[in-house]
Amino acid sequence: MAKKMVYFFGGGKAQGGAKMKELLGGKGANLAEMSRLGILVPPGFTITTEVCTHFMKTKGKYPKGLDGEVKAALKKVEKIMGSRYGDAHNPLLFSVRSGARISMPGMMETVLNIGLTQTTIKGLVAKTDNERFVYDAYRRLIMMYSDVVMEKAAGIEPKEDMGIRHQLEREMQKMKDAKGIKDDTGLDVDDLKKLVSIFKKKVKQVLKKDFPDDPYDQLWGAVSAVFRSWNGKRAVSYRRIENIPSEWGTAVNVQTMVFGNMGEGSATGVAFTRDPATGENRFYGEFLVNAQGEDVVAGTRTPQAINKISKSDASKHLPSLEELMPKLYKQLANIRTRLEKHYRDMQDVEFTIQDSKLYMLQTRVGKRNGMAAVRMAVEMCQERLISKKEAILRVRPEQLDELLHPMLDPKAEKKAERLAKGLPAGPGGAIGQIVFTADEAESWAKEKKKVILVRDETSPEDVHGMRAAQAILTARGGMTSHAALVARGWGKCCIVGCGELHIDSRKKLMSVNGQTFSEGDWISLNGTLGVVYKGQMALMPADPQKNVHYKTLMSWADKTRKLKVRTNADNPHDARMARNFGAQGIGLCRTEHMFFGPDRIAAMRQMILTDDEKGRKKALAKLLPLQRKDFIGIFKAMDGLPVTIRTLDPPLHEFLPNDETSQKEMAKQMGVSVDAIKAKVQSLHELNPMLGHRGCRLGITYPEITQMQVQAIIEAACTVAKKGVKVHPEIMIPLVGTRAELANQRELAVATAEQVLKKAKVKIKYLVGTMIEIPRAALTANEVAEVAEFFSFGTNDLTQMTFGYSRDDAGKFLPGYISRKILSADPFQTLDQTGVGQLVDLGIKRGRATRRDLKVGICGEHGGDPKSIEFCHKVGMNYVSCSPYRVPIARLAAAQAATR
Repeated sequence: MAKKMVYFFGGGKAQGGAKMKELLGGKGANLAEMSRLGILVPPGFTITTEVCTHFMKTKGKYPKGLDGEVKAALKKVEKIMGSRYGDAHNPLLFSVRSGARISMPGMMETVLNIGLTQTTIKGLVAKTDNERFVYDAYRRLIMMYSDVVMEKAAGIEPKEDMGIRHQLEREMQKMKDAKGIKDDTGLDVDDLKKLVSIFKKKVKQVLKKDFPDDPYDQLWGAVSAVFRSWNGKRAVSYRRIENIPSEWGTAVNVQTMVFGNMGEGSATGVAFTRDPATGENRFYGEFLVNAQGEDVVAGTRTPQAINKISKSDASKHLPSLEELMPKLYKQLANIRTRLEKHYRDMQDVEFTIQDSKLYMLQTRVGKRNGMAAVRMAVEMCQERLISKKEAILRVRPEQLDELLHPMLDPKAEKKAERLAKGLPAGPGGAIGQIVFTADEAESWAKEKKKVILVRDETSPEDVHGMRAAQAILTARGGMTSHAALVARGWGKCCIVGCGELHIDSRKKLMSVNGQTFSEGDWISLNGTLGVVYKGQMALMPADPQKNVHYKTLMSWADKTRKLKVRTNADNPHDARMARNFGAQGIGLCRTEHMFFGPDRIAAMRQMILTDDEKGRKKALAKLLPLQRKDFIGIFKAMDGLPVTIRTLDPPLHEFLPNDETSQKEMAKQMGVSVDAIKAKVQSLHELNPMLGHRGCRLGITYPEITQMQVQAIIEAACTVAKKGVKVHPEIMIPLVGTRAELANQRELAVATAEQVLKKAKVKIKYLVGTMIEIPRAALTANEVAEVAEFFSFGTNDLTQMTFGYSRDDAGKFLPGYISRKILSADPFQTLDQTGVGQLVDLGIKRGRATRRDLKVGICGEHGGDPKSIEFCHKVGMNYVSCSPYRVPIARLAAAQAATR
């Protein structure tokens, strides 16, 4: 590698800056930026992401020249600090941390106190005159290094709770129990010396290697371990969830250690320039006196609030940083203001106070839940920190889903048995069965069970289970703990620091206030208030319209977007709900869903069993008033907005039972023999029903079906129009592959509609169009548009037919395709723009070449996917249609597409 591989920062200078995140990672880029701003940052250097990529490709080999660049950067740090790495008399220590270009909290590794050896210990004791501090730092190094470098990076996978770190923690707990102390700070220097000796023996016993005593072996071991952690199980899981490309790699930051565990004048903490849970413009954070950074997020000690406003029930009796060290707090608050103005976004900062001197260790754009993201975007715009366009782009569309989270029913909460209270780390309400491990959470969730992951504290290894769970509950940890950070980023219901809980994950038991709960028992969580209840409680849907910041942001989005947003709805309830979420009409009403009700399935089956037209019409006559009633309700809910109704699409066999018991029951109800039912099922059997007798093919074979449905639609429209409802029906013929197919069904639909209108003496404008879901229809769209007044792309089937994948069966191989990078994403979730998208683009252009005013939309699942919506905007569609709960997401995504 000829490129520069190591970038120095410190002493008010830096070789990098905030715009170099792709090369230096977020942490390294921001350390360089803070150093340039004159903020006191412990000096160090960053090894680039390109080195990580090389390291991975060459199976653990470093590029030539890296060692020399590292030594040169080391000399610069030594010059600033006036001490030397590995020196016996005046030693310098380092932290080695990861830093991807996008924050991945806790997913990769960190090692602190690198450089402590039998030789340098003596020099550091003489230098600090604090023997207890030095041995406390050494026992931390052994714990972290043996875990991160000697076990994880070596590919050793111990059984649950038998990892080296767990074993060392148990040894320390034995010593604390013997002394009758609760916190690590109660161990004196002699205790720590004994502990170090015990730790080293345990490391040799478990890992079959001596703990390294050479400072450079420690340094390169830590650097390699951080690079390897990029492909660790939890990092890979997190990247898959967050869609972070594996080829990005991580940078490594080697930074001078400053110590928050040097006594009562030292401390360490984590803070946010705004409240990450609510978005409120207040400085929020936690810290610990006489501690290192890992202690704050580990939950082993109750963190203290940085100011009075950040105090919780757990920390209200403890002094805040504002009260304990007012001058340093004021200095920190000033830095908070500077950083937020400079970055123009909420920052997540880490700081250390060493002997009453404040150092900044990190700043990065802070993770926040959906509610907080919306509030911050709106208020920062109102404060003139960012523009309206930036505010629209600042919120990820998926985050709006969190504002639609259900809440526990307040009436049920009043009657429920309250078990405990913790810190409200994630929004909304959740109910689920207790599980105690991440693996169980994932496996139970695959069985469609609702689970709540209950842990003493979560660690990055739990990320797969955290994602699968409905909610997360921990006994330890504060608002900056791992569980809180990850849950907040995902908008997942989460309660942390619930100290009343006593959890024994080995025995799979949780006890609280004299009650014991086992795996599988039900509990309910109010993540907004931090309250845990016994049993299952009712959940209520959220109402985002009550959120003033949401309404403001969406009003800006609606003024910006070009695409209209409709909904897929088959009943009045869904139609009303979608309209409340801002839907501008219905883009897909699936009429087949209306035939499965208990009051109509018999008539539908009678129609299928009948072999002559007269019998079919008689059965359809029973369905007509029922369909008409459904459409009346939908038209009323959508008063003034267009409603696109698709005629019958699935093959008829889907309405008949396959198992013998159900067939016997049907035969009894219908007054026919079981053999007649079996014969009809057999006659309707198709080898490939997706490509069989369905859609417009049914309407052509049995025109009376199309006639009945169009009659119901237009009669319903006439009924509501007479009552003053503005109605705009759009009749959509599915599965058209040729102009002739649509012409046949259009002629039938128009004749039926005109006959109804003439009889009702009502004037209603209606449209007849088609779903473009067969590749041939897209290729011949210029011909199809001669008889279609609108196109709606049914990208579910279009994707199936273009790829040749069955959506129902592709789950067997698609995950493997994605993990092997054969496909970059599931094409049924995000539209394949290269292949399927080319057909869509071509279909629109050819359709509009024939009919300039052709209205075009999309009604497949892709209509609610932000990436797909951006494509829909680019190709000039008029609208997207999605499920009711995706409507707000689609509105914001459409605005972002227009803004970009």
